[in-house]
Amino acid sequence: AVEVNQASQPELETVKGIGPGLSTKILEARKAGSFKNWDDFVDRVAGIGPGNAGKFSQAGLTVAGATY
Repeated sequence: AVEVNQASQPELETVKGIGPGLSTKILEARKAGSFKNWDDFVDRVAGIGPGNAGKFSQAGLTVAGATY
């Protein structure tokens, strides 16, 4: 699993569907503080909606240790 609150940019990019552009947005949003849950993650990172969140979760991404 790749934990969004701890992963580096290269680690985020191992998740299917997350490329350099999206990983940069995730890291920028994370500077304001850790993501509390999936809803917080979806709200704070532009370009991620419930559909993408589900796909990223299936590909191994977790938010605060939880799957979507």
